[in-house]
Order: sequence, then C-alpha cells, then structure tokens
Amino acid sequence: MNFQQLRSVRETVHQGFNLTAVAQALYTSQPGVSRQIRELEDELGVEIFGRAGKRLTGLTAPGATILPIIERILQEAENLKRAGDDFAAQERGTLTIAATHSQARYALPPAVRDFSAGHPDVGLRMHQGSPRQVAEMLLKGEADIGVATEALASYPDLVALPCYSWTHSVLVPRGHPLEQDAASGVALVLERLVQFPIVTYEAGYTGRSHIDSALERASLRANVVLVAMDADVIKTYVELGMGVGIVASIAYDEQRDAGLSAIDAGHLFEPNTTRLAFRRGAFLRDYVYDFIQTFAPPLTREVVQQAL
Repeated sequence: MNFQQLRSVRETVHQGFNLTAVAQALYTSQPGVSRQIRELEDELGVEIFGRAGKRLTGLTAPGATILPIIERILQEAENLKRAGDDFAAQERGTLTIAATHSQARYALPPAVRDFSAGHPDVGLRMHQGSPRQVAEMLLKGEADIGVATEALASYPDLVALPCYSWTHSVLVPRGHPLEQDAASGVALVLERLVQFPIVTYEAGYTGRSHIDSALERASLRANVVLVAMDADVIKTYVELGMGVGIVASIAYDEQRDAGLSAIDAGHLFEPNTTRLAFRRGAFLRDYVYDFIQTFAPPLTREVVQQAL
C-alpha cells in the first residue's frame, strides 16, 4: 500500500470516475491509474469500484467504507508535512483564501490589509467562486480557509464557524418612488417592493434564499428581471434603471454609490450569517489562526481548536 494508490482512489471519486481526468490531475497515465487502483484492491481483497467493462461506474459498498479512511490518511499526511513546515518556516508561507465575490470585495479587505501588515513574509492568494466552489476548494485542499454566506455549513467534512450577521438593503436610483416613500416616513413593505422589477443575486448567493423565503411566506411573486453573482453588477443595472436592487447592506457606500439611495430591508428578510470554514481535522499554521482572528475577533485560537 502506498500514497499514490490512495491518491488514485480519492481523485477517481473527485473526478466523477473519469480515469482520463484522474490521470491529468495526477500527472500520470490512465493505465497507471488503473494499475494503482487494482493493486490496492488486490491487497485489500475487495473491489473499491464497480465496473462496466473497463469503465468505472461508482463506489461499491466496501469502497464507500474505505473512502473516508483514505481521505483521513491523506489529510493526516498533509497535516504532518504542514506541521514540519510550520516549525521550519514559522512565519513564512502562503495563505490561500477561497471566498465569494461579496466577501472578497467588501468583507475581507480590512482583514487582509491588517494581516499583511503584521505578516510581511506570508503570501496571500485569493480564489473567488460560488459557495459550492468555495466548499470544493476546501475539500480538495486547494484553499486553507473559505468565507461565504451560503452552503458552507451543509458540508459535514467542513468546520463552518459563524463570523458576523448582516442584512439586505434595497437600492434605487435617486428620485425613485421608493426613495420618496422613505423620505416621507413610509416604511417599506414587500407588497410595495414587488410592484417594481427586481435585480438581485443568483440563487445560492449572498442570502438569496432568505429573499425567496420571505416572498414565498407572503405569497408574493417578484418580477426578477436580472440576477448576478456580485453586488457591483447589480448596482450597475440599477443605475441603468432596469429595476430596484436587493443587495447585502455592506455592499453600499454612500460616497462611491452617489447615484443610488439605500433603503434598509432588515425588517423584510431574515438576517444572514457569514461563515468561515476549513477542512475538519486540518492542521492550521500559526498565521492561519492569526488571520482568522483578524477577520473575526471572537474566533480565537482556542475557539477554532475546540471546533476542530
């Protein structure tokens, strides 16, 4: 039994049982991957994968039991290397963060600035993606920590800790009827909001589920004319007059967005929770703990280690 065999099995599952993709990911040949898998199966005395001819069709029952063990072995091997690196390099290394656009654009910059000032020898990499992509990057070991609002807490192999809560705002062009309502002291209600076309986030992004849930509970249907992954795009089309925007409150800046007016919608939609996640059982270097606490002060090293 060797690590290459274990990596071949793990990558086969990650690549949807496509051995050509597995070979590319592991920089080897397809026959080499097949041989590694067969040798491990022969040694264990069970078939890990079901087959239809030469094609792999999925995990067998023994394979489903074996896979989590393989994942743990490979993760601990990676932890061992990181532990050695940590003592050898101390405050040198790279911190890779995976985040959605909203978090990378609006929530993370102050923490990144302060962390970089205190850790000049640590390089930072920022990967952006959907909440699902953020989770996958963590699970594959492509990122040390992930930050997103949606989805992270639904993965059992991730530890997802709450960082902060936030609400939505409704954005309208200056002079819009909803701005006039607010200036007159008229509270915004959902029945009034849905009288206008809506521009907001795609499903699965930045609290969109809470927007949909509120409308469903009120038995209202919104005319959503455009959806996007980030608030900057939403604001652009609101300024063009396509509709009213529903965005995270943190995405609005009165000076930068001078052509728009923001109306608090915290009473219309449930609060949202941004979470910071990492792989369960992962070894976190000292500076990773420092970054986590810089971004979310309540997440001290003790709190994170207890969660791990």
